[in-house]
Amino acid sequence: MLILFDQGTPRGLARALPGHRVTTAAARGWNRLTNGVLLKVAEEAEEAEVDLLLTTDRRIRYQQNLANRKIAIAVVLAPQNGLACACTWTVSRRQ
Repeated sequence: MLILFDQGTPRGLARALPGHRVTTAAARGWNRLTNGVLLKVAEEAEEAEVDLLLTTDRRIRYQQNLANRKIAIAVVLAPQNGLACACTWTVSRRQ
């Protein structure tokens, strides 16, 4: 599974995802894209084959139409102080 971290997702979280490939929006040159454009580019990039977008944007479900997406979306809820914690996941399933 290829997991795409958006701009705000802590890169250290990749260590908690053994067995998965992780890339960042910045590594792909997508770090300046808005959520809607990022989702579209990630879905259409054949060479990327992104399976999951991992984001910290709690408002994404209200800002974007998440129905019929080709990739799953998970929102990581973490404290703003940077301390390690157990994260809460909200996942939008693929159709």
